[in-house]
Amino acid sequence: MIIRDTSPAEFDAITDVWEASVRATHHFLSADDIVALRPLVRGEFLGLVDLRVAADGSDVVRGFAGVADGKLEMLFVAPDVRGQGVGAALLRHAVGCMGVERVDVNEQNPDAVGFYEHMGFEVVGRTPVDGQGRPFPILQMRLRAGG
Repeated sequence: MIIRDTSPAEFDAITDVWEASVRATHHFLSADDIVALRPLVRGEFLGLVDLRVAADGSDVVRGFAGVADGKLEMLFVAPDVRGQGVGAALLRHAVGCMGVERVDVNEQNPDAVGFYEHMGFEVVGRTPVDGQGRPFPILQMRLRAGG
């Protein structure tokens, strides 16, 4: 895997990775939720962050990370490469090269919470709703000192 910059020309491929990843990991979201979020991810959210992609040897996007103001706003990995170090590599890049110190995580996604804890983050706060005001609790996490 190579972590590299990207451009809006790859937003469709990135959104496909987002959707596949969300369907595999965000079991608390309904199919209708995902369908409603997809155009927001593609049309708005990707353009609001500094994006990096992890691409395989054929330059196919296999994961991506989006950062804004020292916060990891999104990190998604294609389901068929989960557990192969893609997410960890993207997170290490985001921390080491993009200044990430914070991340918000859906409380209902325990695998993601465990991943971030394993990677040196700790829970420092909680909100009962997500950014759109829906009843999906969010854990605010911060990189531990020396993490």
